[in-house]
Amino acid sequence: MSYAVIKTGGKQYKVKSGEILKIEKLPDSKPETKIEFNEILAYGDDKSIEIGTPNVEGAKVEADLIKNNKNRTILIFKKRRRQNSRRKNGHRQQYSMIRINKIFSKDGKVLSEAGKISKTSKNEEVKEAVSK
Repeated sequence: MSYAVIKTGGKQYKVKSGEILKIEKLPDSKPETKIEFNEILAYGDDKSIEIGTPNVEGAKVEADLIKNNKNRTILIFKKRRRQNSRRKNGHRQQYSMIRINKIFSKDGKVLSEAGKISKTSKNEEVKEAVSK
């Protein structure tokens, strides 16, 4: 099974075709659009691996943007004892949910491709990924 290591949002992700990921929110992105990641740090399979210095030139990963959303609320509570001082704050981080479609090598050859997906199974995959 082929995989790639991509860099987006200041983080690195090891991705396979057909996989659903939650990544940092992509700016100016609408759901049901195609996204192309060009910062590929490495790609390969069980037998061989291609590592970039720092990126592999010409390699890319195609993905579909499923939706943009916010995570659950994280509460931040700060209290200073014996001073009647407390502060409560909440934060909801924005994210983009993507599905990896194709992984291309540096010469433009398709290393792996996700199978075709119907509308109903797409909704089931989204629900499953959200519940994780």
